[in-house]
Amino acid sequence: MTLRRQIATAVAAISVLVAVAVGLLVHQAMIRQHVDQARSSALTALDSALADYRRSGEVSGRGAALGDPALPARLRDLAASGRQGSLLAADTQGESMWAAAPVQNAVLSVQVDFTQDRRAIADLDRIILITVVAAVFTTVLAGVLVADRISRRLRTAATAARGIAAGGTDTRIGELVDGRDEVAELAAAVDLMSRALHRRLEDEQRFTADVAHELRTPLTGLVTAAELLPPGRPTQLVQNRVQALRSLVEDLLEVSRLDADAESPDLSAVPLERAVRRTVTLTGLDVTVRITADQEVRTDLRRLDRILGNLILNAHRHGAGPVELHVDGRRITVRDHGPGYPDDLLRHGPQRFRTNAPERGRGHGLGLTIATGHTRVIGATLTLTNHPTGGALATLTLPPD
Repeated sequence: MTLRRQIATAVAAISVLVAVAVGLLVHQAMIRQHVDQARSSALTALDSALADYRRSGEVSGRGAALGDPALPARLRDLAASGRQGSLLAADTQGESMWAAAPVQNAVLSVQVDFTQDRRAIADLDRIILITVVAAVFTTVLAGVLVADRISRRLRTAATAARGIAAGGTDTRIGELVDGRDEVAELAAAVDLMSRALHRRLEDEQRFTADVAHELRTPLTGLVTAAELLPPGRPTQLVQNRVQALRSLVEDLLEVSRLDADAESPDLSAVPLERAVRRTVTLTGLDVTVRITADQEVRTDLRRLDRILGNLILNAHRHGAGPVELHVDGRRITVRDHGPGYPDDLLRHGPQRFRTNAPERGRGHGLGLTIATGHTRVIGATLTLTNHPTGGALATLTLPPD
C-alpha cells in the first residue's frame, strides 16, 4: 500500500471513529434530555392531579386517571407498595411517560405522550447521520489532498535520488521539493549526501587521471629501455610486464576520459557483420561468429571495436571456451561457457579494480568498465547476465538510427 493510501486510510478510519463516537454521545444526550423532560412533565402533572384529588375527591387534569388499566404492571406494583414513580413504556399507540402514586387503596396515574419526543429524536438522528457523513467525507478529502501532496513530493525526491544513483550526482532534490517540513529536511540531507558523493567521485576521477598521466612518462622510458635489452628469456619477461603495465596505464587514461564525459562519438554507417568480423580478427582470439540477421548501423566503429574486444577478452580471460558471438540485427551477444558472472557483478555492475571472482583468473576490472563507458557514449545498452545453461552472457543492443 502506498503512503498516500496509508495516510488516507488512517484519516478515514480516525474520522469515522471520531464521528461515530460524537454522534453516539449526542444521540444519548438528546435521549436523556427528552426522557428527563417527559418525566418532569409527568411528575409535575401527577403532583397537580394528586392535589386536586385530595381537595375535591375527583380526578382532573390531562392524562390523569384512577386505576387506569393501561398503566404498566411494574409501575402499578410500585404504587401499590405505597411509593411514587415514573416509567417510559411502549403501548399500542407508541410510547408514553407514566407517573403513578397511591391514593386511598387505589392508584392515581398520569400519562404523557412521548411520540413527539421520539420523532424529534429520530429527526436529530438523521441530522447527526448526515453531519457525520459530511464530516467524514470532508476530512477524508482533506487527508487525501494532504497525503497526495506529501506523496508527490516524496516521489519527486525518489526520482531525483534514483537519478543520483544512476550517476547524475549533480542533481539536487531541494530545487524540486518546496516547503519547510520533514520532507524538505530529507531533501536537504540527500542534497548534502549528493554533493559529498560528487566531490568524492571527482577526487577519485582526478586521482585516476593524475596517476595515469604521471606514470605515462616513466613508462615510456621503461618501454624504450626494455627494447634495448639483449635478446633472451629475461628480456622477453621484462618486455611482457612492461607491455602489461603500459596497457593498464592506457586503460586508466581511457577510464578517466569516460568518467569526465569528455568523449563524443564519431558516427558512421557500417555493415554490422563486417564490423564484428573485423573486431574478432583484431583480437586474435578463438571466437565462433554466428550471423542471424545482418544490418547496417550508424555507430562509432572504434568504440564498437573496443566494446566487443573487451567482452571477448573478458570471456577468454575469466570464462571458458568455446566463446560465441551472435549477431541478430542490432543485437550482439557474447557468451562463454565458464562459471558465469559473479552475483556481485550482476547486482552492482562492473567496478574498476574488482574482478569479483579471483578464482576466474587475473584482471584489474577495467575491461567491462571501459566497455560500459563506451556503450554509454554511443547510446547503446549493455546487459550482463548468466545463460540458463551456464556461462556468462553479454548483450549489446545498438540504438536505432
